[in-house]
Amino acid sequence: MKIYLTGFMTSGKSTIGPILANVLGYDFYDLDKEIEESEKLSVVEIFEKYGEKYFREAESKILNELSKKDNLVISLGGGTIVNQKNFDMMKNSGTIIYLKVSPNTLYKRLKHKTDRPIFKDLVLNNKNEAEFIKRISELMEKRKQYYEMADIIIDTELTSFGKTVDRIAKKIFYLNNEKNKS
Repeated sequence: MKIYLTGFMTSGKSTIGPILANVLGYDFYDLDKEIEESEKLSVVEIFEKYGEKYFREAESKILNELSKKDNLVISLGGGTIVNQKNFDMMKNSGTIIYLKVSPNTLYKRLKHKTDRPIFKDLVLNNKNEAEFIKRISELMEKRKQYYEMADIIIDTELTSFGKTVDRIAKKIFYLNNEKNKS
């Protein structure tokens, strides 16, 4: 059993992932951290030094390696799911869970973060809320079709991490029971 947590950056994947893994008795992997360890550079440094294409290739390679293991929860990068090969591999090897959050909440979480390459320029140039939310919304719209094909969609907007983990665990147990019946 493999659980892939997807959603926009700062949606809670890296926070919820290890808690969920603990509840399920699974191992936890944060894909960005695995990439950083492999490349010996931060995500921002990889983007700056080699570009997004290089980062996405490293991401796919490590995701493919992790997908061969069992009983794990993987926190994906926000854009990992947009690569069709990644999506197909995840869909065929595990359960994809989309942690859904509104652009306004994402703005509040991202507005001071310089460790997110796609938004670093907005933070450093003190761009206003409207510009920030516009970029978030545009990027979410590009990813929406993939996010919405997840096996489970959890709106995390007004829910504590503990309750979110409980909801996910219940849905996973239900899905597993249904698969075992067939």
